[in-house]
Amino acid sequence: MPTPANPLDFTGRSVLITGAASGIGAACARWLSAQGAERLVLIDRDGDALDALQLETAAQCHAFDVSDPAKWAELEETLGTLDHVVVNAGIGGNGEIADLTFAAWRKVMDVNLDGAFLTLAAGLRAMKKNGKGSAVVTASITGVKPVPGIGPYGVAKAAVAHMARIAAAENAKNNIRVNAIAPGGVDTAIWEGSPEFLQTVADHGREFALKGMAATTPRGTFATSDEIAGEVGFLLSDMAANITGVVHVTDGGFSF
Repeated sequence: MPTPANPLDFTGRSVLITGAASGIGAACARWLSAQGAERLVLIDRDGDALDALQLETAAQCHAFDVSDPAKWAELEETLGTLDHVVVNAGIGGNGEIADLTFAAWRKVMDVNLDGAFLTLAAGLRAMKKNGKGSAVVTASITGVKPVPGIGPYGVAKAAVAHMARIAAAENAKNNIRVNAIAPGGVDTAIWEGSPEFLQTVADHGREFALKGMAATTPRGTFATSDEIAGEVGFLLSDMAANITGVVHVTDGGFSF
């Protein structure tokens, strides 16, 4: 396919996005739809929220847990080829390493690491059929900079970032690029799994709670999901044709 006059034009392209019902995943779906993507394959556990997305592109919505290999095998039977993949589904996880139960550790690893592997592996196979493609894996700044108290989450995000680099090295010969994005704080629903955050919201409001957490960031504010989606879109696009195996840090200066 010739390079389009607009390298951010996704007309005719097919994209799979996990964790697509909210936050960064939903923002990516909106961004890609607005850029002309022809086929969106959206996956999330929350089927009702998927169905409620307002998109310019008709989407194929699948409600299942990304850590379920049987569901991936079922989907691959009809998935066909893909141009792009956004490996984004994830859950939060708190606690110091010494205090975690194995069950709490595995809960996060099941989704954030195993689910990311299943997603990327299926996506790579679909892009190989196409003879080209690009993928972006959502990692985290906590997988780059050690942050106390988020043990399983940070470890899983470090792992998926390196998984993206390995996949990039393995698939350059297949004309497939793979990168990771490592956001810092982003205003998404993932914070609502924290009792401390919810209490601050109840006492002072969401904006106050987010501003408080962003105080350690030089930019002084958390990113929006739409801001991160634009960066994901760039990495997927033909504008980033020479970029692969990169972990793109986007944290408002938190890791200075």
